[in-house]
Amino acid sequence: MREHTHHFRPIYGDTDMMGVVYYGNYLRYFEAGRSELLRAAGFEYSRFEEAGFLLPVAEAHAKYHKPAKYDEELSLTTTVSEVRMGSIRITYRLVRVRDQVLIATGETLHACIDRTGKVVRIPSMLREKLD
Repeated sequence: MREHTHHFRPIYGDTDMMGVVYYGNYLRYFEAGRSELLRAAGFEYSRFEEAGFLLPVAEAHAKYHKPAKYDEELSLTTTVSEVRMGSIRITYRLVRVRDQVLIATGETLHACIDRTGKVVRIPSMLREKLD
C-alpha cells in the first residue's frame, strides 16, 4: 500500500458565501492528492497517457466532518488502498494541521482503460510504482 501526505492552504476562491471551502472543491483536493502521490512514487502520468492508458474516476465519495476555511493549513493523506487487475481504489484523509481536526474523508475508484474506453489490466509501468 502506497501513501503520501502533502500540505496546502485553500485559496479565497475555494470558499463559498459562508466563508468555508465549497463542498465540490474537496474532489479537486483529492485529485491533487492523487497527482502528488504518483509524483512522489516517481510516476509520470503524462507518460502513462502517451502509452495509451487512462485512469478515469469510476466512483467518488466524500464525507464532510468539519468545515475548512480560507488559508487554514490542511494536511491531505492519500493512500492506495486496493489495486486490482483493472482498477485502483484510493482513500483520502484531510486534517486541519493546527489542531488535527478531521475535515473530510473520501475515496475514489479508477478504472484503467485504453484509448477505446475498454477496461484493461493495469500495466506494469504503474503497478510496480504502487507496490
